[in-house]
Amino acid sequence: MQLPDTESRKARCTTTPSPDARAALWHYPRFTGGRLRPLFNALCIYAARFSPWFGLKRLLYRLVGAQIAEHAAIGLGVTLDVFFPQDIQIGEDATIGYNTVILAHEFMRYAWRRGPVVIERDVTIGANCVILPGVVIGAGATVSAMSLVNRDVPPGAFVGGVPIHLLGEAARGDAG
Repeated sequence: MQLPDTESRKARCTTTPSPDARAALWHYPRFTGGRLRPLFNALCIYAARFSPWFGLKRLLYRLVGAQIAEHAAIGLGVTLDVFFPQDIQIGEDATIGYNTVILAHEFMRYAWRRGPVVIERDVTIGANCVILPGVVIGAGATVSAMSLVNRDVPPGAFVGGVPIHLLGEAARGDAG
């Protein structure tokens, strides 16, 4: 098993240059449809971060357009992209650890990049990870805590590190 390069992630993303000499972040209202939608998204996502109840958390994330499976378990402190949460999909029986950040965009100095994030079924993501836009994490994969997911993760892989590298195959069955 081998990890793909980062080009597949970038190919799924759209890069848009800044319309002038200012940093691209200054122009976020143009990219997101205004200032109110990101504000609404931020309020819902902030409330979801602190809800211990998966049902309320799922409802709040769905209100902002994220696609969350019925039995996904999203830990406390998890933050979804406030500008483009509708580009995030979390599959059935996926577990996302505390304080993980899932981004569907990234602002660079004079451009911004946007791409979908797909976390397939039965994925386990450890605490304090960052997942970049355009990434697909395959079914049954495991991401070690405190990892930077900057490329696709094959189904059944165990990855970790900053940036991620292959550590082996994900464990199957009861971990206890």
